[in-house]
Amino acid sequence: MIVSGVVFLDKPLGWTSRRAVNEVIRIFSVTGKKRIKAGHAGTLDPLATGMLPILLGDATRFSELGLNAEKRYIVTFDLSYQTDTLDCEGEVIARFDNQISQQQLLEVLAQFKGDIKQIPPIYSAIRVDGKRAHAMARKGEAVELKARDVCIYALELLSFEFPYVSLDVSCSKGTYIRSLARDIGEKLNMGGCVTALRRTSTGGWPESMLVSEERLRQDKEQAVLPLRQWLRDFPTCELNNDEAWRFLNGQRIQLEKEEEGSVAVVCGEFLLGTGELKPGMRRMVLHPLRILPSSQQLFATKKDSKQ
Repeated sequence: MIVSGVVFLDKPLGWTSRRAVNEVIRIFSVTGKKRIKAGHAGTLDPLATGMLPILLGDATRFSELGLNAEKRYIVTFDLSYQTDTLDCEGEVIARFDNQISQQQLLEVLAQFKGDIKQIPPIYSAIRVDGKRAHAMARKGEAVELKARDVCIYALELLSFEFPYVSLDVSCSKGTYIRSLARDIGEKLNMGGCVTALRRTSTGGWPESMLVSEERLRQDKEQAVLPLRQWLRDFPTCELNNDEAWRFLNGQRIQLEKEEEGSVAVVCGEFLLGTGELKPGMRRMVLHPLRILPSSQQLFATKKDSKQ
């Protein structure tokens, strides 16, 4: 059985994203056979729980669909103190004893909706001169990170019981929720230390897609979303057997199509990869973009069996 697809793992508290990937690899690997290829589509801190898309087999070629997607989080942070890591696992660097009202909080939250500039935490996986920022920070090295443009699509106050604030946040790729909590706290002349964080969605996939580690071990085949569904935003381009063989060998194909753009290329029930439809001299031309090795292997086997 060729494993290819996505597992929306409900990452447990305390796990690194790397550990989550390794656990999934162990679950799907078969003794005596080559270990499956896997990777995640968007890091979650050990403190965070929730949606971590883990791509298996050929699906690893499409991780950017998760990395570049908008995300949604439920976050709780404490206004009374701040740490060096901007979460409750770090060292306390400041404490605050002033108070604020809910109205003051709401007025500040309104300033963080839409396009904003944000400086990532120094304890992050961003590379600075080839080194991970968090590794440099732990060695006591100076870390300077530039502000980046991000977008907060929605920001809803779920609860406020001083000093704790809970928010439902929908945001663009590259947004750091720890930085958001820090910046909100600074606007209030207070802290903003994250005490709980849960990702509830990636790219619009609902929380109902989440699979626990326990369920994954019990019924791993049913827990995998097929790759074609991960590519749900790609229109389908259907090929016959001859065209499919040419596509899998990297050849361009003229087709009677009207619309141009990126497509998921299929032959019957088989996903072959993705391509780009571009205008040619007389007809649209399908240009191969990403070809799935498993489909190449399958069609090569089918061709050999006919000879």
